[in-house]
Amino acid sequence: MKLIAPGRHCDDLARALPAFRTAASVTERWGAALARVLPGGGRLLVAGNGGSAAQAQHLTAELVGRYKDDRPAYSALALHADTSSTTAIANDYGVQEVFARQTCAHGRRGDVLMLLSTSGASANLLAAATEARRIGMPVWALTGPEPNPLAAASDEALCVEAEVSATVQELHLVAVHMVCEAFDREIAARTARETRRVRAERPQAADGTPAGEERA
Repeated sequence: MKLIAPGRHCDDLARALPAFRTAASVTERWGAALARVLPGGGRLLVAGNGGSAAQAQHLTAELVGRYKDDRPAYSALALHADTSSTTAIANDYGVQEVFARQTCAHGRRGDVLMLLSTSGASANLLAAATEARRIGMPVWALTGPEPNPLAAASDEALCVEAEVSATVQELHLVAVHMVCEAFDREIAARTARETRRVRAERPQAADGTPAGEERA
């Protein structure tokens, strides 16, 4: 049996991190885009297989629940989490259709589909990307090294350059948290701007205090 030196796992992660830091600016755009889509009634659909399914579901939990601070709940669905639908579709239509059919059912033009895959070659994710593009949904992908089919089929992709799938998945989790961070920051900024606008439009008393408020 081949023995792996202690710390090798951390070394793999450390080697992949510099390139990831450069590419991860895309998470800022994704977080800001979600801050425009979700408060307006749109939703985020996500999917992955195996460990990537867990990462995708982590993202929906942070949006429906919260990441750090309290804020309104927003619509985000992990397509793989509905085991009855997933297994029924796989049984009736084939495994390659499990996410595409749910995308057709739940997705609307302007919603967002995010797909996570270490290989970037999963047939069921590629079919979902095709269906989302047909509907008019932007498709984002978190994948392993490029080039890969899923990155090519998406509107935008963050591709982690790492040799080991475990490292790719670990940096996908970092990306998920960075998206949530950017999303919360933009939501907070939008809320602050709206509060200032409302206050500016509120009638003021002669002393400049907004009507209905007492001076300190």
